[in-house]
Amino acid sequence: MGVWWAPAVRVLVLQAAWALGGGQVRYSVPEEAKAGTVVGRLAQDLGLEAGEAEARRLRLVAQGRRASVEVSGASGALVVSSRLDREELCGKSAPCALRLEVLVERPLRVFHVELEVTDINDNAPLFPAARKNLSIAEFTTLPGSRFPLEGASDADIGANAQLSYALSPNEHFTLDVKSSDENRKSLFLVLVKPLDRESVAVHRLVLTASDGGRPPLTGTVELVISVLDANDNAPQFNQSVYKAQLPESATEGTLVARVNATDPDDGINKDFSYSIASLDPAGNRDLFTIDPKTGEIRLTGALDFEDVHLHEIQIEARDKGTPPLSGHCSVELEVLDVNDNEPEVWVTSLSVPVPEDAAVGTVVALLSVSDRDSGANGRVRCAVWPASPFGLVATFAGSYSLVLREALDRERVAEYEVEVRAEDGGAPPLRASRGVRVPVSDVNDNAPAFAQAVYTVLARENNAAGAELARLWARDPDEAGNGRVSYSVAEGGGGAVSGGVWRSASSYVSVDAESGRLWALQPLDYEELQVLQFEVRAVDAGEPPLCGNATVQLFVVDENDNAPALLPPAGGGPGPGAAGEAASGPGSGALWAWAAWGAPAGQVVAKIRAVDADSGYNAWLRYELWEPRGKGPFRVGLYSGEVSTARALEEADGPRQRLVIVVRDHGEPARSVTATLSVSLVEGAEAALAAAGSSGPGPGLRAAAGAEGDAAAAAAASTNVWLVVAICAVSSLFLLAVVLYGASRWAPRAAVLSGPGPATLVCASEVGSWSYSQRQSRSLCVTDGAGKSDLMVFSPNFPPPPGPAAKETQPEPPALLDTVSAPPLPRPFPRRPCPSVALVARPPGRRWRWPCSAPGARGWWSLGRCWRLLTGPLHLPLCPCRSPLTLGVREE
Repeated sequence: MGVWWAPAVRVLVLQAAWALGGGQVRYSVPEEAKAGTVVGRLAQDLGLEAGEAEARRLRLVAQGRRASVEVSGASGALVVSSRLDREELCGKSAPCALRLEVLVERPLRVFHVELEVTDINDNAPLFPAARKNLSIAEFTTLPGSRFPLEGASDADIGANAQLSYALSPNEHFTLDVKSSDENRKSLFLVLVKPLDRESVAVHRLVLTASDGGRPPLTGTVELVISVLDANDNAPQFNQSVYKAQLPESATEGTLVARVNATDPDDGINKDFSYSIASLDPAGNRDLFTIDPKTGEIRLTGALDFEDVHLHEIQIEARDKGTPPLSGHCSVELEVLDVNDNEPEVWVTSLSVPVPEDAAVGTVVALLSVSDRDSGANGRVRCAVWPASPFGLVATFAGSYSLVLREALDRERVAEYEVEVRAEDGGAPPLRASRGVRVPVSDVNDNAPAFAQAVYTVLARENNAAGAELARLWARDPDEAGNGRVSYSVAEGGGGAVSGGVWRSASSYVSVDAESGRLWALQPLDYEELQVLQFEVRAVDAGEPPLCGNATVQLFVVDENDNAPALLPPAGGGPGPGAAGEAASGPGSGALWAWAAWGAPAGQVVAKIRAVDADSGYNAWLRYELWEPRGKGPFRVGLYSGEVSTARALEEADGPRQRLVIVVRDHGEPARSVTATLSVSLVEGAEAALAAAGSSGPGPGLRAAAGAEGDAAAAAAASTNVWLVVAICAVSSLFLLAVVLYGASRWAPRAAVLSGPGPATLVCASEVGSWSYSQRQSRSLCVTDGAGKSDLMVFSPNFPPPPGPAAKETQPEPPALLDTVSAPPLPRPFPRRPCPSVALVARPPGRRWRWPCSAPGARGWWSLGRCWRLLTGPLHLPLCPCRSPLTLGVREE
């Protein structure tokens, strides 16, 4: 195939500006342009600066077929890369336009370029055969007889495909050309002069077809005409052109058309048969068949509207005469479109993975959608499934962008399987889909979170250094470094006071950075540290790093690692035989106390005090009498530690009792300490004297100094009894003087406050009273602490009402309360004004002053009893009446 075009290719740029409809660049290039031919300055036409095309990766995206052009990376020009053959690309379609997509990055944009490949006259007309044989009878074939010829075809289009025919000069035949439309011409060989076989038996003519190119190209066919005798009537069809329509889905064997011809001859010259003379396009000869006798044309193959939508079939009816004659007609078959092509979806560009913080509207992929059908069957609708978080945006006819419609969260969905669905408008519609996998890349947007906001950890004291206390765990849903968590104790996040010094939590515990294990750096001591509260921080390895905190409350669980310890005796105590408090020591304590003969059962003679540095059950103490066992005269309160008489003391109990008391805690195993108490049994007066004469912080109970000390103390007590008797005699004289003095001093004031009446003498002792006023009296007693003494209270002396009946109705006063070792009251004493107060028993020879005294209150001890003169009403301040020992009465 010869090509006659100038060596220098002239590139015609038909339109290099943006199209008004949406940013499209159009170029034109002739086919068969040499490789490297510049089609257009694409980068410049797209508005890119010099050098920007290569930096932004200006490139061409193929859409399923070879484009034969490419973008020059350096210059950004669109150049021819391989042979351009318009006939191969578009066939007979005109114009031949290639739709190209051009991509640039940073930012990602798509441009649509339409490249029109113009036709050049590179194809010569071509006849179906190089030789055509015709048989024409002499004489019987009249001038004007027409013989159809098959025309030539030209693969070019336009003017290059406009054919003209010429017949070689002769005297018998001429060429008649009729145009059915602008692209189809019917050729007939017309007899203008009867043939004479005897003159010329065979006529050889040349039929030349020329196209309209510059220069024109030609094709020839040799016509070999044999002159026959006799049969001078050819079969004639009732129609010269038959038209039919079939859908492209018609099955094999479908009737296309039925042709009918007649021959006026008779005999054998009348018999004829049908045949297919030619087809247009010529490549579909095997698509149809005709019944030689009936003239029925049937389908023997599959029609395809997308390939050929109009078929032209030339039918010949040839008789059996000699020479045979033939008649001709044409059948035009129009193929109707059927929705038999599914839409096609192509992914032309994909930008993955997508970061989870990508902005809404980010382009993820570029898609191209097409359908080979026409009309409604070729109109395609597209959608994306699932509907979120992605959507489709139409950018051009058949082009879509897959964009982000909602914010992404990799922790919720790490990868999306997006399906782009296409559906055409046929009935029924056909569908196609294309899956797009869109992974989501991680961003450090989640801080580590602990499973608990507050962790409560229990640790036993005396644990080993390095022991694991607990395991903390924080979850970070991010991946890789963004989700890798390290643990630490927060600086300044907590601590405790130990030994009066503040120590941070990091001096007690540490956290493994990787596993979150909480370790003890040193043994813990409950007596020094009960609760340690601190914060643990979890930090990920992202950029920037995020952190989370949790509070750890470490409770040290007490162990029974401390034995009970005896306390030293406390200050204050009761009178003779009253309870004292034991001293403490590292092992056992030796104590002593006095008890009077005849003391009733239940009288407290001493109290053992101990303390345990542990807590809870480990510090709950119980007191047990270890020796003597059995039914002894004393017993110990199980939890109070009070040593009291189990029965009345008798002389048979001996002068001294040795008690071994074990103080034991409730721990596992239990720890204990032993106290030894020596109780001396003496007469009541001796016991009181011994208790009063004792020195030290706790009267009535002292540490033993050995057997010799006990004997000496007993002898001194016997001597003191006689001294008391002498002192009482002297005190009686002194008391009388004081009474007389007081009466003379306060008599007028008493008359004013109390009215007329004699002074009242009141006596109180440990065992009761032997003389008191004939006025009404009452008693009030309160105790607290270790003191067990009672307080005697009497009403002030008021003059009796006038008349003798007053004396008769005067009730007998109650006996004074016993002031020795009264048990504690079960509830606090109510707050109310105290009445006038009588004297409370004190050791012999001791005078006392009451800190809460009132005007007119004086008293002293004499003759073994307490004497007091009340010359007027005494009003005590609002204070409870308590034992003088507990109120701190000073002795003189």
